[in-house]
Amino acid sequence: MSVSSSVGRRVDPELSMVLLALGDVLAVTIFVGIGEITHGIDPIAQPGRVAGTLAPFLIGLAVVTLGGGLYTRDAIRSPGRAVSLIVPAWIVAVVVAQLLRATAVFPGNAAITFAIVSAIVGGVLLLVWRAIASVVL
Repeated sequence: MSVSSSVGRRVDPELSMVLLALGDVLAVTIFVGIGEITHGIDPIAQPGRVAGTLAPFLIGLAVVTLGGGLYTRDAIRSPGRAVSLIVPAWIVAVVVAQLLRATAVFPGNAAITFAIVSAIVGGVLLLVWRAIASVVL
């Protein structure tokens, strides 16, 4: 079985799923952007720094959402379903992000306080987005 056929079974090839994924990326980008600003980082002046912080979260989210079938109509068939799937997926994505941040490839490090804040703040943004998306898309 190829990777593309495996992913193809877990992703509905519809415009609504592309919009769902873009909304997920936007929610995580907003989370990281707010975090960088609160820590005195100017995202416009230091886009590389922001990209380095953002990348582990997007990688973690992609692994979990694609592997878990979160880009299917079933995953957003109701607000309750959408939220019940994205919250644990985001928590796992945060763990993946922290593991990546513990390497020399990405800036920062793995920190429990950052993981907790990430899970809560990013999770709230994603659950609100997914709940809205389940109604709109």
